Amino acid sequence: MDRSRPARGRGVEPSDEYRTDSDGSRLSIVTILTVLLPSVIARRAIAVSVTTDRDVYERDESVEITVEFKNRLPIPVELPTPRQRRWGWTVNGYLEASDARLYTRKQPATFDFRGGERKQLSVTWNGRIERVQGTDRHESVVPEPGTHEIRAFAATREDDGRPSDSTTITIR
Repeated sequence: MDRSRPARGRGVEPSDEYRTDSDGSRLSIVTILTVLLPSVIARRAIAVSVTTDRDVYERDESVEITVEFKNRLPIPVELPTPRQRRWGWTVNGYLEASDARLYTRKQPATFDFRGGERKQLSVTWNGRIERVQGTDRHESVVPEPGTHEIRAFAATREDDGRPSDSTTITIR
């Protein structure tokens, strides 16, 4: 009996059973599951929450926005994005509180999360909406008093049901 090779089953390291091709590297079950995870499930695995430091603001007052992304799965998740932007925020539907066209490279990217990972990001909105008039004229407008929506999102394709969350603030 050849005792130089362990028998399958007990005493065998799990990584011995998951070899890849000629480079000799080994795959874990987590790596295999991550590769096989459809993007629709990956999008559903990411929870988004957006909060502000307060609920009520005076006109022209800055707003501290905190965005948290959480991978609800115990395995890594890769969210494909059609451009280099991985996440974003809007005020009343205006991307980064502006109606100016914001350009990002068209090269696709991914927004990557380890199993169970939380990513917390903060941004300060200056309390104004930037409006473009013509080719070189910008105007900074203080929103009217009332309720305003702040939304945060993972920058996946919009028609794919992108992960997002919103909150409202009151400007008086």
